[in-house]
Amino acid sequence: MQGAYHKHSLMIESLGAEAIEVRTVEDIEKISGLIIPGGESTVMSKLLTRNGLIEPLRRRALSGMPVFGTCAGMIILAKEVDDFNLPLPGLMDISVHRNAYGRQLESFEAAFTVKGIGEEPVTGIFIRAPKITRCGAGVDILAEYEDVPILVRENHFLASSFHPELTGDPRIHALFLSMIK
Repeated sequence: MQGAYHKHSLMIESLGAEAIEVRTVEDIEKISGLIIPGGESTVMSKLLTRNGLIEPLRRRALSGMPVFGTCAGMIILAKEVDDFNLPLPGLMDISVHRNAYGRQLESFEAAFTVKGIGEEPVTGIFIRAPKITRCGAGVDILAEYEDVPILVRENHFLASSFHPELTGDPRIHALFLSMIK
Protein backbone atom coordinates (compact mmCIF):
# COMPACT_ATOMS: atom_id res chain seq x y z
CA MET A 1 0.00 0.00 0.00
CA GLN A 2 2.86 2.35 0.74
CA GLY A 3 6.62 2.09 0.70
CA ALA A 4 9.40 0.64 -1.43
CA TYR A 5 7.64 -2.60 -2.36
CA HIS A 6 8.55 -2.55 -6.07
CA LYS A 7 12.29 -3.16 -5.49
CA HIS A 8 11.43 -6.06 -3.17
CA SER A 9 9.19 -7.53 -5.89
CA LEU A 10 12.00 -7.35 -8.42
CA MET A 11 14.43 -9.02 -6.00
CA ILE A 12 11.97 -11.83 -5.16
CA GLU A 13 11.23 -12.44 -8.84
CA SER A 14 14.96 -12.48 -9.68
CA LEU A 15 15.23 -15.40 -7.24
CA GLY A 16 12.51 -17.34 -9.08
CA ALA A 17 9.58 -16.72 -6.73
CA GLU A 18 6.30 -14.97 -7.48
CA ALA A 19 5.72 -11.54 -5.94
CA ILE A 20 2.14 -10.53 -5.16
CA GLU A 21 1.17 -7.06 -3.98
CA VAL A 22 -0.90 -7.27 -0.80
CA ARG A 23 -3.63 -4.67 -0.38
CA THR A 24 -6.61 -6.60 0.98
CA VAL A 25 -7.50 -9.27 3.52
CA GLU A 26 -8.08 -11.65 0.60
CA ASP A 27 -4.52 -11.01 -0.61
CA ILE A 28 -3.12 -11.91 2.83
CA GLU A 29 -4.93 -15.24 2.65
CA LYS A 30 -3.27 -16.09 -0.71
CA ILE A 31 0.39 -15.61 0.18
CA SER A 32 3.06 -17.86 1.68
CA GLY A 33 5.22 -15.07 3.07
CA LEU A 34 5.10 -11.29 3.39
CA ILE A 35 7.67 -8.52 3.06
CA ILE A 36 6.72 -5.28 4.77
CA PRO A 37 8.88 -2.68 3.01
CA GLY A 38 10.45 0.56 4.09
CA GLY A 39 8.34 3.67 3.82
CA GLU A 40 6.70 5.84 6.43
CA SER A 41 5.62 3.82 9.46
CA THR A 42 2.89 6.27 10.53
CA VAL A 43 1.24 6.12 7.11
CA MET A 44 1.68 2.36 6.95
CA SER A 45 0.01 1.85 10.34
CA LYS A 46 -2.89 4.09 9.37
CA LEU A 47 -3.37 2.25 6.06
CA LEU A 48 -3.21 -1.16 7.77
CA THR A 49 -5.85 0.04 10.25
CA ARG A 50 -8.11 1.70 7.68
CA ASN A 51 -8.05 -1.41 5.46
CA GLY A 52 -8.67 -3.84 8.34
CA LEU A 53 -5.36 -5.64 7.83
CA ILE A 54 -3.74 -5.62 11.27
CA GLU A 55 -5.67 -8.55 12.75
CA PRO A 56 -5.61 -10.72 9.59
CA LEU A 57 -1.86 -10.06 9.28
CA ARG A 58 -1.32 -10.91 12.95
CA ARG A 59 -3.41 -14.08 12.66
CA ARG A 60 -1.57 -15.35 9.54
CA ALA A 61 1.83 -14.45 11.00
CA LEU A 62 1.13 -16.13 14.34
CA SER A 63 -0.06 -19.24 12.49
CA GLY A 64 3.42 -19.55 10.92
CA MET A 65 3.54 -17.34 7.83
CA PRO A 66 7.07 -15.88 7.49
CA VAL A 67 7.23 -12.08 7.56
CA PHE A 68 10.21 -9.87 6.70
CA GLY A 69 10.17 -6.19 7.68
CA THR A 70 12.73 -3.73 6.30
CA CYS A 71 13.25 -0.30 7.86
CA ALA A 72 9.67 0.95 8.45
CA GLY A 73 8.58 -2.67 8.04
CA MET A 74 10.72 -3.51 11.07
CA ILE A 75 8.83 -0.84 13.01
CA ILE A 76 5.54 -2.45 11.98
CA LEU A 77 6.78 -5.85 13.25
CA ALA A 78 8.19 -4.63 16.58
CA LYS A 79 6.35 -5.19 19.86
CA GLU A 80 7.64 -1.86 21.23
CA VAL A 81 8.31 1.40 19.36
CA ASP A 82 9.46 4.57 21.11
CA ASP A 83 7.04 7.51 20.76
CA PHE A 84 4.59 5.66 18.52
CA ASN A 85 0.96 5.37 19.61
CA LEU A 86 -0.68 3.84 16.55
CA PRO A 87 -1.81 0.21 16.22
CA LEU A 88 0.79 -2.33 15.12
CA PRO A 89 0.69 -6.12 14.74
CA GLY A 90 3.46 -6.38 17.39
CA LEU A 91 4.93 -9.68 16.22
CA MET A 92 8.66 -9.56 17.06
CA ASP A 93 10.08 -9.31 20.56
CA ILE A 94 12.16 -6.25 19.75
CA SER A 95 12.05 -2.58 20.74
CA VAL A 96 12.97 0.06 18.18
CA HIS A 97 13.60 3.77 18.05
CA ARG A 98 12.36 5.40 14.83
CA ASN A 99 14.70 7.49 12.64
CA ALA A 100 17.57 6.80 15.07
CA TYR A 101 20.27 6.89 12.40
CA GLY A 102 19.37 10.44 11.37
CA ARG A 103 17.39 12.39 8.83
CA GLN A 104 17.12 11.72 5.08
CA LEU A 105 20.26 13.79 4.40
CA GLU A 106 22.21 11.61 6.83
CA SER A 107 21.48 8.39 4.91
CA PHE A 108 24.48 6.12 4.43
CA GLU A 109 25.75 2.74 3.27
CA ALA A 110 27.65 0.31 5.47
CA ALA A 111 29.21 -3.11 4.94
CA PHE A 112 28.87 -5.92 7.49
CA THR A 113 28.81 -9.69 7.67
CA VAL A 114 25.60 -11.64 8.15
CA LYS A 115 25.56 -14.82 10.20
CA GLY A 116 24.61 -17.82 8.11
CA ILE A 117 25.11 -16.47 4.58
CA GLY A 118 28.91 -16.55 4.23
CA GLU A 119 31.90 -14.35 4.90
CA GLU A 120 31.39 -11.96 1.98
CA PRO A 121 30.17 -8.63 3.44
CA VAL A 122 26.68 -7.36 2.74
CA THR A 123 26.08 -3.70 2.02
CA GLY A 124 23.12 -2.11 3.73
CA ILE A 125 21.54 1.22 2.84
CA PHE A 126 20.25 3.12 5.89
CA ILE A 127 17.61 5.77 5.12
CA ARG A 128 16.03 7.39 8.21
CA ALA A 129 16.58 3.96 9.68
CA PRO A 130 15.22 2.67 12.99
CA LYS A 131 17.59 1.36 15.62
CA ILE A 132 16.93 -1.80 17.61
CA THR A 133 17.20 -0.92 21.30
CA ARG A 134 16.20 -4.28 22.79
CA CYS A 135 16.04 -7.89 21.62
CA GLY A 136 14.05 -10.52 23.49
CA ALA A 137 15.61 -13.83 24.54
CA GLY A 138 14.34 -15.66 21.43
CA VAL A 139 15.69 -13.12 18.94
CA ASP A 140 18.79 -14.15 16.99
CA ILE A 141 21.07 -11.28 15.98
CA LEU A 142 22.28 -11.99 12.44
CA ALA A 143 24.18 -8.72 11.81
CA GLU A 144 25.34 -5.66 13.71
CA TYR A 145 26.59 -2.21 12.82
CA GLU A 146 28.64 -0.36 15.45
CA ASP A 147 27.62 -3.01 18.03
CA VAL A 148 23.88 -2.46 17.42
CA PRO A 149 21.68 -5.20 15.91
CA ILE A 150 20.57 -4.35 12.37
CA LEU A 151 19.31 -7.74 11.12
CA VAL A 152 17.42 -10.03 13.47
CA ARG A 153 15.39 -13.21 13.25
CA GLU A 154 12.82 -14.61 15.64
CA ASN A 155 11.43 -17.94 14.46
CA HIS A 156 9.71 -17.12 11.14
CA PHE A 157 10.12 -13.34 11.45
CA LEU A 158 13.04 -11.42 9.95
CA ALA A 159 13.69 -7.69 10.34
CA SER A 160 16.35 -5.26 9.13
CA SER A 161 17.12 -1.62 9.91
CA PHE A 162 18.48 -1.24 6.37
CA HIS A 163 17.20 -1.64 2.82
CA PRO A 164 18.60 -4.85 1.26
CA GLU A 165 16.40 -4.42 -1.82
CA LEU A 166 18.35 -1.35 -3.00
CA THR A 167 21.78 -2.99 -3.38
CA GLY A 168 21.27 -5.71 -5.98
CA ASP A 169 22.62 -8.33 -3.54
CA PRO A 170 19.96 -11.07 -3.30
CA ARG A 171 21.33 -12.92 -0.24
CA ILE A 172 19.04 -11.41 2.41
CA HIS A 173 15.97 -12.04 0.23
CA ALA A 174 17.22 -15.57 -0.46
CA LEU A 175 17.45 -16.08 3.32
CA PHE A 176 13.84 -14.94 3.65
CA LEU A 177 12.67 -17.22 0.84
CA SER A 178 14.40 -20.15 2.58
CA MET A 179 12.13 -19.46 5.58
CA ILE A 180 9.03 -20.07 3.44
CA LYS A 181 8.21 -23.77 3.32
